[in-house]
Amino acid sequence: MKKQERTLSDYAGIAGVGVAMGAADVVPGVSGGTMAFILGIYDELLESIKSFNVELVKLLLKGRFRDAIEHVNWRFLVALGCGLGGTIVSLAHVITWLLDHHPVLLFSFFFGLVLASIVSVSTHVHWNPAMFATCALGAWGAYQIVRLVPMDMPNDPFTLFWSGAIAIMAMILPGISGSFLLFILGQYRFVLEAVKRFDVLTLIPFVLGIAIGIMAFSRVLTWLLHHYRRVTITLLVGFMIGSLWKIWPFRVVLESATNPKGEVVPIREAVIWPDVASGQFWFALLLCVFGFVIITVLDNLQSKANPIQKIVEEPKD
Repeated sequence: MKKQERTLSDYAGIAGVGVAMGAADVVPGVSGGTMAFILGIYDELLESIKSFNVELVKLLLKGRFRDAIEHVNWRFLVALGCGLGGTIVSLAHVITWLLDHHPVLLFSFFFGLVLASIVSVSTHVHWNPAMFATCALGAWGAYQIVRLVPMDMPNDPFTLFWSGAIAIMAMILPGISGSFLLFILGQYRFVLEAVKRFDVLTLIPFVLGIAIGIMAFSRVLTWLLHHYRRVTITLLVGFMIGSLWKIWPFRVVLESATNPKGEVVPIREAVIWPDVASGQFWFALLLCVFGFVIITVLDNLQSKANPIQKIVEEPKD
């Protein structure tokens, strides 16, 4: 893979993308892959992950450690990993507190992020009837996934391993939330608590699953983007649209149950229209708009082609 010449400020920007990805990945319903895509590092991320291959192993076995380091895009990955990992660790306490005490406000902000992401990613699609059908298929599939009832699964090492593999596949897909799949598999709070406690023994099988899952799936996704890019991106737009149901801030729990750990978890929910006369609605709307503006501005800085930005900009003489 061809390395890019970058300055220190460039790597600081990549770390910033990692921060955005980490913040998104912590919340069930939001995808860090979406942040990577709209902020312009998605293809490089997949290619960098793919560099952990047989050639790398051969270099290591031959003792050519300097060549091995240069084989991978290590500066890019370190900068991104610092932002992503640091944010996940630092936000673990904050996000769990917000989920418990202010879920409407939290999901309002992320609803705005995802809406803006849909607009941004849609500009990469040449829309025609076939693409609309593909998008609808993706939206239907994501909608079915996010309406699944959370499972009561054990937290043994084997379950954590394959849960990590499944979650990371979703995390690098724009529109599909790895955190939400962990929630469905009954592992989300368990893993988040382990992160908060720095419980290394618990996290080892989970991290191994992440490593194997991402190395395998990144190759599949790269192949799809190289050979069927328009169709793949259109499907991903559909995924994001379908996932909006899960992060709609205003909902009621129709049915709940107590899991083996004594926690009350919702198993059936319905979305509702908010009370527009309430102060909470207007604060939630403000956060939604704020999230939308953040992604719109960031996307336009990267692509110079965001359609919303073009609408609001005054025409130049």
